Amino acid sequence: MNRILLIDDDAGLSELLTQLLEMEGFAVSQAYDGQEGLTKALQTDFDLILLDVMLPQLGGFEVLKGIRKRKQTPILMLTARGDEIDRVIGLEIGADDYLPKPFNDRELIARIRAILRRASNAEQSANDAIQVGDLRLDPKRQEVYCNEQLIILTSTEFSLLLNLLANSGELVTKESLSESVLGKKLMPFDRSLDMHLSNLRKKLPERKDGRTRVKTLRGKGYIWIP
Repeated sequence: MNRILLIDDDAGLSELLTQLLEMEGFAVSQAYDGQEGLTKALQTDFDLILLDVMLPQLGGFEVLKGIRKRKQTPILMLTARGDEIDRVIGLEIGADDYLPKPFNDRELIARIRAILRRASNAEQSANDAIQVGDLRLDPKRQEVYCNEQLIILTSTEFSLLLNLLANSGELVTKESLSESVLGKKLMPFDRSLDMHLSNLRKKLPERKDGRTRVKTLRGKGYIWIP
């Protein structure tokens, strides 16, 4: 049974979401403010965290930053509808996905299952470490080493890297990456994939020969440069 932490100060909504999630087979813990949520997230290992942006005591972005300093637990941000800046900031800080309020119950469950499936697939994709150039990937631990230096990636960033490396030297379309990495169809003006790739680029050290690791073909997709 997957364990989910719901951090939202709306008590009524939290109860409704808890009932929904429990009916779907999840075990749910609740927190009603940012500080309580951060404490629970760091003290207990959850499979996924649902994190509202607007929280008392400690805002959602601060909670996200605090979690990412210690853990790479998948996080789905709940944002105000139409507030794109919140989504961009959340993805930049390290959220795996976002869902604007109000949302459809079925979409929420689909997003949750997609994130959990992505994390599970990354863990089960291989038992042994994979060496590609100066990178060594440990799928079971979702860890990446560059010249023996550990690089901490979120489950989404790790899945994105695996997909690019599996198609090294070939164009991988944004549409296929969105479905395989994010578990959803690519929608117009959706910048989620771009933000995750940007975060991945920032975390990977430059190559000794100065060549870029990932080439972007505007409007088409990305190529991992061997």
